[in-house]
Amino acid sequence: MIRLKIRLGYAVISKTLEGQKLFHTLTYTNYLKKEDSNNYLTSIINQNLEGLMEILKYNVKNNIHFYRLNSSLIPLATHSEVDYDYKEKVSATLDDIGKYIGKNNLRVDTHPDQFCVLNSTKEEVVTASIKILEYESFILKQLKISNPIIILHVGSMEGGKEESIQRFKDNFKKLDKDVQNMIALENDDRVYKVKDVLTLCEDLHIPMVLDYHHYLCNNNGDNLDDYLSRIFATWQNNLPKVHFSSPKSKLKKEYRSHHDYINVLDFINFMRFMKKYDQDFDIMIEAKMKDEALFRLVRELKYLTNYTFLDETTFIV
Repeated sequence: MIRLKIRLGYAVISKTLEGQKLFHTLTYTNYLKKEDSNNYLTSIINQNLEGLMEILKYNVKNNIHFYRLNSSLIPLATHSEVDYDYKEKVSATLDDIGKYIGKNNLRVDTHPDQFCVLNSTKEEVVTASIKILEYESFILKQLKISNPIIILHVGSMEGGKEESIQRFKDNFKKLDKDVQNMIALENDDRVYKVKDVLTLCEDLHIPMVLDYHHYLCNNNGDNLDDYLSRIFATWQNNLPKVHFSSPKSKLKKEYRSHHDYINVLDFINFMRFMKKYDQDFDIMIEAKMKDEALFRLVRELKYLTNYTFLDETTFIV
């Protein structure tokens, strides 16, 4: 009898802790306005690292084993006009946070924002994207994350899909080997379907993250059964991860947007579909209500299914 072990996670912000304002931003314009700008930037970074530690403690106490880091922990880290050695400032603190992550066996990954477009036709965008990836790599290495993952979309389609995929391959090869070894690719909701991304991942020998909502938005009639075994195989001996979200509404103009919560019946149907693959995996819940959406889903699953819950966010199907 097949029994799948599933762990649920959430991304960046805890809605439960939102009132504490754990993370702070700083624009370049406001940075220039400060009389002692670098000291002010240091104070913002320190607050953000303290906020990260609070979220990790919250996760541990609530048995949330899977979490996506805030990519803006260090504001202006990759800004070309900011003369600030963030690596020297944060290394010791990140070491301490990393020890806590390791001690509690947390899975932590990162997902740069939409400005990281490795296959852009603009050289300045590619250069900036490489700096972003080097920054993300530094954070994960300093935290000593085991099997670190930076999740990317393939990106631009300027010049056509085939040319764009080739640009991605060419620019991927420009990355430091350590950074290359952290990259995983995700299918998107408009351009790069599961088949496109899977083929690229297999060519580059990197993992693929299945985004199920994106697959529903952009599949051209493809059958997911034709690809799932291959998707899981890209992870080799590492535990695969999957993204799950629900559409804001069934209306075409809102279908691609994420709902505040997860549609529990759709989730249950997804688990029925996945069970035949006999593969444990982690699920990143991508809902606007973050951890509150995760725990609401858990309450509904306990009511509607016979899943065996091992703790607050881990269950057997």
